[in-house]
Amino acid sequence: MAVRETTGRATRRRAHTRANLLDAAFTVFAAKGFGRVPIEEVCEAAGYSRGAFYSNFGSLDELFFALYEQRAGLIAEQVSAALASDGPDLDVPSAVERVTEVLLLDRDWLLVKTDFLVHAARDPEVARTLLEHRARLRRAIADRLARARGHTALPAVLGDAEGAAHAVVAAYDGVTTQLLLDRDGARARAWLGQLLTALLTDGSARH
Repeated sequence: MAVRETTGRATRRRAHTRANLLDAAFTVFAAKGFGRVPIEEVCEAAGYSRGAFYSNFGSLDELFFALYEQRAGLIAEQVSAALASDGPDLDVPSAVERVTEVLLLDRDWLLVKTDFLVHAARDPEVARTLLEHRARLRRAIADRLARARGHTALPAVLGDAEGAAHAVVAAYDGVTTQLLLDRDGARARAWLGQLLTALLTDGSARH
């Protein structure tokens, strides 16, 4: 019993250390840019040694992917939850409104993600891993659209549910790029809603 309790405390302590490192890295990356921050600076911001870092992450790339997975997972959950209330029929304008109301549009995260996209574009191995993470969000969207297919018509130009999911993610990417420049979150949500409704319907549907 004592061994189990000790192991449990060590596991919780490790999880706490990992979470603190992730939070500190996010703050430092957003302020200075991924690729401009050494491991030592992340450790200093979190209040830990290099040993604590390397007991949780093998590199800054690995730490970033942990950050990415957190937020990609959150976005996928937000999308899935917003689309789950409809039955087999999918009221596209209503679903889009629910998605855009809750969807993560955090400028600091967008700064970090954009920096890392540039980094990944120059490293094929990193790019492959990042593409796998991005595919998870597309699958969450495609799965829901596929369940609605036959009950809810999608524009033929999008092809199948996978094609529609690619279009949705591309629209999200475009809107969030604009948000980086104009810093107008409310406008970004409104614009994203209009764009997604036009993509997923014949363009005549209204909020």
